[in-house]
Amino acid sequence: MARKDSAHRAARKGLPAFRTAVDSRVERVHTVRAGAADGARIRLTGYDLLTGPWYTPLTFFYRGTLDGAALRDSLARTLRRYPLLAGRLERDADGGLSVLCNDAGVRFTEAFCPDPMREFGHGLRAEPVIGKLLREVSAFGVVDRDTPLLKIRLTRMAGGGSVLGVLVNHSLADGGSTLAFLESWSREHLGTPWEEPSHDRAALDGLGRLSTDSATLDARAFVGVGRVRHLTTTLRVGVNKLATVTTRFGAAELAALKAEAQRTLPGPDAWVSTNDALTAHLWQVLSELRGRPADAVEWLGLIVGAQSRLGDALPSSYWGNCVSNSWTSLDAARLRESPLGVVARDVRRCLESNTEDKIRDEIAFLGSYRRKGVSRHVMSVRAPDVSTTSLSVNNWSQFPLYRIDLGAGRPFWYEFPDLPVPTVHIAPTPEEDAGRDVYLCLPEAEAAVADTAPWRERLHTRSGTSVGS
Repeated sequence: MARKDSAHRAARKGLPAFRTAVDSRVERVHTVRAGAADGARIRLTGYDLLTGPWYTPLTFFYRGTLDGAALRDSLARTLRRYPLLAGRLERDADGGLSVLCNDAGVRFTEAFCPDPMREFGHGLRAEPVIGKLLREVSAFGVVDRDTPLLKIRLTRMAGGGSVLGVLVNHSLADGGSTLAFLESWSREHLGTPWEEPSHDRAALDGLGRLSTDSATLDARAFVGVGRVRHLTTTLRVGVNKLATVTTRFGAAELAALKAEAQRTLPGPDAWVSTNDALTAHLWQVLSELRGRPADAVEWLGLIVGAQSRLGDALPSSYWGNCVSNSWTSLDAARLRESPLGVVARDVRRCLESNTEDKIRDEIAFLGSYRRKGVSRHVMSVRAPDVSTTSLSVNNWSQFPLYRIDLGAGRPFWYEFPDLPVPTVHIAPTPEEDAGRDVYLCLPEAEAAVADTAPWRERLHTRSGTSVGS
């Protein structure tokens, strides 16, 4: 879920304006349909139900001008292989959710901005260009209503250029599947082949198997809670005021981070990836910025694609939510003082804890709550304290964010929304040059500090320059 009017709120608090608004004025609203429907009812999995029917807004900025009519034509063709996106959410008798594939359609809004395209990027951040933010991302009024599960907003800029806002209902797709759909649409628009997605939710449900390993059971990422605890935790998270600042790590800087981590690993045979080293570095720096007591526990949550852990048991083209998470922790003093390699190795161990046995156990666990009709009582094990003691990392660096060519070239920038919990979002650079763009979503006061020159220098101690400030 994203945040509203961050610039206005920041001004009231004496904070910097983290984002600027794009004046997107509605001209026409269309309904795009595939033109065929089989009426299938696809029951959503336990992973699908975890997020609730909120929408995830992504915004792409193009220097060229996109053709709305041509986009609607290619979108209609793409929807023939993505029938869930043109369907509607319905409540099951046991409290679960299903998608009725009735081709009720996708909302496609065409808008105009009287201003020219600006140089959006690290130095000029934009609000999501999707319409009224809270209304568009809201989970209310979605289930058992005629509410589109995919919403597109195309804004033409004065003098050329376009902004494409995309909202996919999170109960249908995780980030990887959302980008898979957008890449499919791009390929369909350009007339190049693309793989048929698999919408067989039963294939995922069938992989559930409760673990008999005590360590796996102790490390479960999700827990069932009572209604009161679930409500109070949700409300606590909902009142957080966060903002996002961005920075870029170039390929040479990342290589230096990894080299330092490799030199300080706690064993001759240990190994860490570039992203492990980057994650460890960010965790250490942000712990310093928070300045919590030396004996305070700092939690790190890693959002992990579960599909690769299941191997050939699940089709590689599976489309839906298939994401788990795992947690590790260190005392604040140890986190700040440890060599980079020690922390990076802890990150790697946390990732490696996502075994096939763990994922199968999660599928079975979540399925059992769905069958009991109490899926809405399941949450992350760290949900009660995510706002104060933890940091989540969502690594999208391998996603095709800058390959979404819809007839006017690739986007030159994309925006990720502010989230309700402290999160590090890692993305590729527009040039896809082995660098990383890092989005730091933090409490507003911490975000303002992270955006100052001393802390940007601390983030980039291995480059000699503050990139992306």
